Amino acid sequence: MSKETNSAAGLLATTIEKVKDMIDVSTIIGDPVYTESGMTIIPVSKVTYGFASGGSDFPSSGSQELFGGCGGAGVTITPVAFLLIQNGEVTLKHITAYDNAAERMVNLVPDMFDKVTGFINRNK
Repeated sequence: MSKETNSAAGLLATTIEKVKDMIDVSTIIGDPVYTESGMTIIPVSKVTYGFASGGSDFPSSGSQELFGGCGGAGVTITPVAFLLIQNGEVTLKHITAYDNAAERMVNLVPDMFDKVTGFINRNK
């Protein structure tokens, strides 16, 4: 093991680098799928990741430095929407997966805004 990875800072840097290698922009915005009808479908995902690492230098009586450490990471990739492109028009289709009440409320805001705007325009 090299001197730069044989320390807590080196272990953290290596863990971060490995996570970055797993996640890139093509993970979030997927490769386009072209249909025979001329529609292009592009998947969009949410990527959540976390990592932890730690280490310690141990005292030793010899000239050799002792180091112990570990690291780990977790990644979750959740599809959230599809971009649909056809005849020059782009449409975003959300995948609705409500995890909790707060998320449901936030997702209702655009519909409520449209209804209120429609009501106001109708009464003018």
